[in-house]
Amino acid sequence: MVAPLLLLLQAACVFSVGVGLWVIGSHFFTVDIPAAIGHPVKLRVLHCLFQLLMTWGMIFEKLGICSMPQFVRFMHDLVPLKEDPDVVVTDLRYGTIPVKLYQPKVSSCTPRLGIVFYHGGGMLLGSLRTHNAICCHLSKKSDSVVLAVGYRKLPQHKFPVALRDCIAATIHFLKSLNKYGVDPDRVVVCGDSVGGGVAAVICQRYLSCPDLPKIRAQILIYASLQGVDFQLPSYQQNKNVPLASRDFFFHCWSTVLDINPSWKSTIMKGAHLPAEFWEKYRKWLGAENIPERFKKRPYEPKNSEPLNESAYLETSLALDSINSPLIAEDEVVSQLPETFIVSCEYDLLRDDSLLYKKRLEDLGVPVTWHHMEDGFHGVLSTLDMGCLHFPCSMRILDAMVHFLKGL
Repeated sequence: MVAPLLLLLQAACVFSVGVGLWVIGSHFFTVDIPAAIGHPVKLRVLHCLFQLLMTWGMIFEKLGICSMPQFVRFMHDLVPLKEDPDVVVTDLRYGTIPVKLYQPKVSSCTPRLGIVFYHGGGMLLGSLRTHNAICCHLSKKSDSVVLAVGYRKLPQHKFPVALRDCIAATIHFLKSLNKYGVDPDRVVVCGDSVGGGVAAVICQRYLSCPDLPKIRAQILIYASLQGVDFQLPSYQQNKNVPLASRDFFFHCWSTVLDINPSWKSTIMKGAHLPAEFWEKYRKWLGAENIPERFKKRPYEPKNSEPLNESAYLETSLALDSINSPLIAEDEVVSQLPETFIVSCEYDLLRDDSLLYKKRLEDLGVPVTWHHMEDGFHGVLSTLDMGCLHFPCSMRILDAMVHFLKGL
């Protein structure tokens, strides 16, 4: 009985080593690391770790044990949380929605700034734990009360469950400001990646809600702001850059909107949208709205191909502003509060931020913009990763804190 178990264990070990070697051989030496990114070896290691988790997740999914996102979330949540003696962290539930409340330990005689934080991860990955360090630092350095929302994710919870969770938690927090010692005139919504998109959507939806405090500002960190044009310069220039390649982004986007992946080629060519759409939104989405300095790296302007009606029917949900806040109407965007935007040069979603920045500024909305020349998608999350930390993450955090202190 012992011998078969030993053989099984040996086989499992050999298989595990084989998977690891395959990931290293397939990704460590071949991944596209732009020369301007400092610490390229760190990014190679991060990329390989991510790909290893994804690979094992897909194996577990094929075996029917759990889905790939469930496995990756389970693994990244095993990392122990680091406590900050200057911040009180409280785990709460708003109904069924888990949230974390971060409050400076030092008492304040005046109400504090309030921040509602929505984490990134494509609505498949990420958690309250992966963004714990970011929220801790924000609370401590800006002397603010931070509420992080642990919204439900795919594949168990289909769209728009995650957005509804974020909206419900935000409303609950806005109605409880006095309880948490938050100034109702200084509430900010904030998020990274898809969380930045959620912050933008919530800002747009609750512009004039008489029974809720008005949102003072929005902070959008390399936010996902549109899902209609995949031919923008950054989508071409950074299609293979870790940690958000175009393939991975499309996987997240199509999973969120329940779009068959077989439409990928059609969508990437722009054949999923009618000519009248491009005519209406070209003034906001056109690459001519992006400064020329961002087009110096290889980029080929492309015209959309003739409409594929079936693809249009499959993807029409992407045209709703709850999925693409970048294309909300002028009367909505013009009323938005002061906005802080961070874009990263080596980020697939860079141009989403650049286009939204221009729209806001053209309509008179005050914008504070920071562009990280050595940044990449997800870099802020390396803030507390020890030897895998990138200095760029601290620069982003410091810029956020400086903006918050000025509100």
